[in-house]
Amino acid sequence: MKFKAFLTEHGVNLLERRFLPALDKMGKICHLFLTRDHAIFLHNLLNGDGVQCIAQFRKEALFDDYRISSQNEDRIAFAIDVSLLLRAVRSSVSICTEFGNGPSANRLQIKLVKKLPLNCTQPMPFLTFETKGYKSAVIQDVPISKPLSRAQVLELQTALELAQDIPWTLVQVPDSNQLQNFVERMKQVGDLLNVSISKYGDLHVQISTTLITLGAEFRKLLVIGEQAEAPSDDRNQSAQTRSERAISRGDAQRVQVSVKHFSRSLHCHLAKPDCTFYGIAPHGSCLTVIFQFFIPGTHQTDKSISLHCRLPVLDPGSS
Repeated sequence: MKFKAFLTEHGVNLLERRFLPALDKMGKICHLFLTRDHAIFLHNLLNGDGVQCIAQFRKEALFDDYRISSQNEDRIAFAIDVSLLLRAVRSSVSICTEFGNGPSANRLQIKLVKKLPLNCTQPMPFLTFETKGYKSAVIQDVPISKPLSRAQVLELQTALELAQDIPWTLVQVPDSNQLQNFVERMKQVGDLLNVSISKYGDLHVQISTTLITLGAEFRKLLVIGEQAEAPSDDRNQSAQTRSERAISRGDAQRVQVSVKHFSRSLHCHLAKPDCTFYGIAPHGSCLTVIFQFFIPGTHQTDKSISLHCRLPVLDPGSS
């Protein structure tokens, strides 16, 4: 199997300043899944434990001169330490900036190689970064796992396809900082967070213990997908009563998730999305957070980039 490409300046900026810092907060190890058309970073898709996070890029968003080949339909996947990958990208950028000149300036090549490390008898796989300057080249090797077998790649592909299901109702949260500040306070109270989302555009989050109940409600949010008109007699009711009534009518769903998982998903804002949507999967199977990115200078969705999280549910919820 072979993989070789050049990271573009835009690709370097996306990875170094936005996506890798976000992915690093999601977990130490992720899978990098390379296909003919996409590079995909995947957290927790195979073990199903913790927050699943998927960052997918069309190859043109990150690379030029992209070449890949394998006996498994040109698909290659392996596990990699995100912090080491981020460090290598940052170091390579620094070298490019300091020493890059001449016709080959700022050409950052990335490729899969096998090398024999010191004191080892077997060659090991690496993702290698080669910074080519005018008179010299600097090489950095990031260790990776043994590439996944054909069966493991198929399992990863199947998990990826299952994780693409979009909830029937999504609400847009305009001020994620407000939500993040509230969740940080909630972490001091308890471990379990109740989240309800209605077709009216309401997002309700609540944490309860035997001594205290804390909640926040975001109302009249933009709704994508299935929506409904809120009954007029709900206007003077409490947030909790409105939520309960919406669930009983089938106009809302509620799930229970870990406060730590919810807080961790908020780190995805390091990737600087333009919009954030929350939804609950059919039958309350997970809480989904979808981040939208615009083409710079426009309000048009950048379809070359996608990022979303799926939070495991601790309670079957209501549907």
